[in-house]
Amino acid sequence: MPVPRRFDRRPPERDTTRINERIRVPEVRVIDDEGNQAGVMTIAQALAFAQERDLDLVEVAPEARPPVCRVLDYSKYKYEQAQKVKQAKKHQQQITVREIKFRPKIAQHDYDTKKHHVERFLRHKDKVKVTIMFRGREVTHPERGTAILDRLAEELAELGVVEQRPMQEGRNMTMMMAPSKAVLSGRADGDTHGDDGAAAAVPAAQAENGAQEAVSEPPAENGAGAVKEEPVAADAADAPAAKAKAKAKAKT
Repeated sequence: MPVPRRFDRRPPERDTTRINERIRVPEVRVIDDEGNQAGVMTIAQALAFAQERDLDLVEVAPEARPPVCRVLDYSKYKYEQAQKVKQAKKHQQQITVREIKFRPKIAQHDYDTKKHHVERFLRHKDKVKVTIMFRGREVTHPERGTAILDRLAEELAELGVVEQRPMQEGRNMTMMMAPSKAVLSGRADGDTHGDDGAAAAVPAAQAENGAQEAVSEPPAENGAGAVKEEPVAADAADAPAAKAKAKAKAKT
């Protein structure tokens, strides 16, 4: 909980960089506003050198002998330094350490649930501190805790690597796991493969059903064609006989 400002007795943070009249040494080595060395000057000469250019005299290397000072715009210099620090923080990867606790006589259902939590933490690129808590006489059987930790590390070998082997600390045994290279590079994504396989299986089943329907349809069409063609074939065969009978009747 932050301390209210009116009760905060700590002194305010001050800028410790010495500039202009705050530089209390007899001589300084001066670097001008273009980055060139102007030589060693007395503090009075250096201040006059900076004032001629409407700039500040800033001590940048107080441990040197004599101290090194630069002639520059101090407000602009502070802004640039703040931006550099901000950019450096952006590129830093923040690592979060999660902790999950097991019991040496944990049931299978509870083990699976906690294992799922460890898997989720590793997929989020967090480190996981796995703790086995011993109670009473359980501490005389550390091999049970070691067996659980080794089993967990083996089952999650694709997602995490063991940074710290199981180590006994009083009544607790701890092991540290970190995300594997596959997780950090984004290659370990088992859930999406499972979904893709299921999605691929549905079109395959539909294609197979369609193929079966296509195979079963042609015999039905051929049968229907045969039924329709039979009367046509009969008419063609009876046509010459009908003509002959007509001619015989005409002669009589």
